[in-house]
Amino acid sequence: METIASPTCNTSTLAPYVPSGQNPWSAAKVKHVYRRLGFSASQAEIDAALALSPGQFIDTLVDTAFALPPTPAPFWGYYSVSDFTDYGPQNDQYIMDWRIQTGNDLITEDLRGRLAFFWMNHFVTELEVYFYSPYLFQYYNALQTHALGNFKDFVHAIGINNTMLIYLNGFENTNTTPNENYARELYELFTLGEGNGYTETDITETARALTGYNHWSEPGAAIYFDVSTHDTGTKTIFGQTGNWGYTDVINILFQERSSEIANFICEKLYRFFVSPTVDAMVQQDIIAPLAQTLVSNNFEMVPMLKQLFKSEHFFDEYAVGVVIKSPMDIIFNFVKESTFYYDNDIMDAFLYYATLMGQEIYDPPDVSGWQRDEDWISTATLTGRWQLMELYIDYIYANHEFTLTDLARDLTNDSNDPEYITQVLVDHFVPRGLHTLSDYDTATDIFKWEIPQNYYDDGSWNLSWSTAPLQVSLLLIHIARMPEFQLK
Repeated sequence: METIASPTCNTSTLAPYVPSGQNPWSAAKVKHVYRRLGFSASQAEIDAALALSPGQFIDTLVDTAFALPPTPAPFWGYYSVSDFTDYGPQNDQYIMDWRIQTGNDLITEDLRGRLAFFWMNHFVTELEVYFYSPYLFQYYNALQTHALGNFKDFVHAIGINNTMLIYLNGFENTNTTPNENYARELYELFTLGEGNGYTETDITETARALTGYNHWSEPGAAIYFDVSTHDTGTKTIFGQTGNWGYTDVINILFQERSSEIANFICEKLYRFFVSPTVDAMVQQDIIAPLAQTLVSNNFEMVPMLKQLFKSEHFFDEYAVGVVIKSPMDIIFNFVKESTFYYDNDIMDAFLYYATLMGQEIYDPPDVSGWQRDEDWISTATLTGRWQLMELYIDYIYANHEFTLTDLARDLTNDSNDPEYITQVLVDHFVPRGLHTLSDYDTATDIFKWEIPQNYYDDGSWNLSWSTAPLQVSLLLIHIARMPEFQLK
């Protein structure tokens, strides 16, 4: 893996990026946006974005994501167990179907899909713990509904979501047998960060306030509040004393710890969208102002997100290619950038291979989620990335071979120059290009394959040759093995 530029190299500010002769609006910048704010884009989408100013482009992406309605509920989305006619097989099938639906959403929804996936790794649940298809849908629906909305409302909604009540034991938290699991993670992982601004007493008292969500009309139905299992005694949370309940906890938390919450979530979003490393300068000049924007807008996230995504800092050249692609990024970005064929069966295979590479959709390893970046890369997972890409490209060659040459034609204006075709294809899939001319020469030699040089020299070879689809596939497999391909 190549050395990634230190984030301290990026000294740009939160001032809006305005193109100039020295720093023009370019296809590379549009690709950077799409790779971070979605799962990449086709050349046609990139060309369309170039017709907008950077500010207009970001506004369009954010506003579209904010207005996008959640994926419609499946017919089984609010089932109770008794509604199934054959529970075991049906539940298994519905879970499989919804995993595929989610994959299709992520790859097509740009920023809403990207943020829904971010929140899946923030408000973590593990499917293997609850393994119930209606709760799976209801959890995902909450992530979509609140993905770009009000963070306080999001925190309130997720804590009494049926899936979360089961996963973090809220369902077991009663006035006679309190369970502190959710109270602890509410502060440690969801809003404040470990050891930041809360005490063990705050956790204990909060757990008491969160009691009462312990009943359903039957297994698998909606979990509801019942005062009979709620602790009605006086509690003291962050210095506030009263007979607090669930909504009180959220109100007190955001009243007493607003700056800590805003800084925590803005830093996490920064690490996800810009750089996995945060230094003192970034904390002071980027994250602190973003946190202030979030607080000033009563925790509505859109103004803060637009401020970050429009900034010189986000568009700085040192922000490009410094994040290691997740397993989902590897395949989804490639599919979007190539516009190659996939269907539900292929999506199922994508999700299977992502699992082998360490990212099983809806099943992070534990409540702290996937740790990302360097953790994605090991000898085993890197080999898995290569194998997945080779299998998919081989499938395209065997079943849709002319889409390989269509891609090369579209990107190069039907060039017959192998050096030019190679460079354009490499640069289309690699965020920062290759380090040396010899790297491009090696890729060109692979693309030329076994065609005698004289056919290139006299111009008789072109992308209509019968060998051209194979040549493009060999080049793409080579690109997918490049260290630079692993970055976004």
